[in-house]
Amino acid sequence: MEEIEKRGILGMSRKEHTQVEIEEGLDNLSHYLDGLFRVPGTGWRFGLDALIGLIPNVGDTITSFASFYILLAGVRYGVPKITLLRMAFNIGLDYVVGTIPFIGDAFDFIWRSNKQNMDLIRTRATGKGKGTTSDYIFIFGIIGLLILLLIGSIIASGVILYYVFTSRPLI
Repeated sequence: MEEIEKRGILGMSRKEHTQVEIEEGLDNLSHYLDGLFRVPGTGWRFGLDALIGLIPNVGDTITSFASFYILLAGVRYGVPKITLLRMAFNIGLDYVVGTIPFIGDAFDFIWRSNKQNMDLIRTRATGKGKGTTSDYIFIFGIIGLLILLLIGSIIASGVILYYVFTSRPLI
């Protein structure tokens, strides 16, 4: 019986149920990006990510770099690589869908990747200062891929705008 109490109902130890204390600056960044404003009369919130994202490509790119900071914080807090990959997916999805006119703007008001990533850090972190060199190499590789995605999206937008404004075939 004592073993059941130690391990808990789902077979996880009590240590696995605890949440890591996160520095206030990270919480504030996540709040500003995803929950700064509240729609009166509702519990619905949105942040600067949704507002800045209204500027095509530029807004989503700027807020992605703020999201990268939260992703790097995941390494500092010792989040496992699979969770870091999930966090990167949240950022990438936010960026890719956010670049689609109108649909992406609506998506930015609903999808709160930074809040989700902060929740992942809280529940999956092992503690501040626990990141290893391989974790940093892994995450910088992922951030590099995300930056290539950003650059590719900007180039694609430029090509589309060139085509629209010149009305000439590209090739």
